[in-house]
Amino acid sequence: MGNLQELSDLNKTIKISARRFEESPYIERTYSPEMVRGVYAGRYFPMSVGEDPIKKYWLLRQKAVIFDVPEKPIEISGPDSISFLDKVMTRKISTISEGRGYYSLACTPQGGIFMDGVIFKFEKNKFWYVQADGPFEEWLVANSNGFDVKISDPKSRVLQIQGPASIDIMKAASNGKIDENMHYFRSGFFYLGGQKLYVSRTGFTNELGFEIYSDGFKTDHLALWDHLMDCGKPFGMEFSAARAMTLRRIEGGIFGNLTDIDTTINPFEAGLSFFVNMDKENFVGRDALRNKDKRTCLFGLTCKTETPVSKSKVIYQDKIVGHITAGVHSPTLNIGIGYVRFYEPKDWPGQKLMLKLPNGDIHKAEVVTLPFFDPEKKIVKGIDRTIPSQTK
Repeated sequence: MGNLQELSDLNKTIKISARRFEESPYIERTYSPEMVRGVYAGRYFPMSVGEDPIKKYWLLRQKAVIFDVPEKPIEISGPDSISFLDKVMTRKISTISEGRGYYSLACTPQGGIFMDGVIFKFEKNKFWYVQADGPFEEWLVANSNGFDVKISDPKSRVLQIQGPASIDIMKAASNGKIDENMHYFRSGFFYLGGQKLYVSRTGFTNELGFEIYSDGFKTDHLALWDHLMDCGKPFGMEFSAARAMTLRRIEGGIFGNLTDIDTTINPFEAGLSFFVNMDKENFVGRDALRNKDKRTCLFGLTCKTETPVSKSKVIYQDKIVGHITAGVHSPTLNIGIGYVRFYEPKDWPGQKLMLKLPNGDIHKAEVVTLPFFDPEKKIVKGIDRTIPSQTK
């Protein structure tokens, strides 16, 4: 079990009691005897169901897939919700409008990245923060002293419909209420199969896509699943486990919390300075970040002869200068790609260096900026609707 990063993770499994983790309400529709579950944010999710991940990857890029994802919404409400969130988030929450989502970080007092996720404003004093892996709800409670806020778990489970056909599928699922006019990071309530649910134009693949949030125990999850599958069938949509998503999210330069980023790296080192509003009066970690080097240490790495894997060493001028946090073979680029975390800031992009795998093999590699392709995010924004051809 774990946060699927690489193919080898499927072999790192153990038997464990299900009692302390939350089962997916969609398990009746996704279960396979070959299923390998992961645990993320205290929730089970399908890492693999024995499918061909490359086939699902190309379905994601050319049509659409539906993912049962474990990301966890946390609700923050009350008269002091805005001032509280401005304290614990790196972005200025007071400027967010209803129906809009912000990618935002939470840092430790030392400036390290504790959590990343997307925050949505439902109404004046009500927000959802869709967190990544980690004990974020407890962290919020620990920082709420002196604020009139309520922090709660709405028990919302999330589905993602991703791929170029996702707009047509969501248009059918919402009786035409969701269409091309719903732009990237926009959100709102819509009726899907007779159930009122929150929907956002976001995802974890850097493909055109949507996320659908259930309303806790009020939602008939299986009816929702069946409705979405019925709407997606004419467009070729299929269910996929997490492997195809992992391939595409690494290509897209999307980091995994607790794997690619964690409390030992700050937002500047991770190349996420855009999401830090240092002009805010105060937030947790601001004082530490004021004195940090603003240069980036986390980049992409390409290798034409092998796939980078986590714990591989990166060697430059006979010195170990960094390590790989995650790597995959990119089906689109047809080369090995991965994230490299350097130990010192430098003008790394374009540098040729050596990749030393855990087995000792050494290969030539090159440092690149992220993402690995589509730097202007034209695909995820719906500007580039070109259907890519499958590479061999």
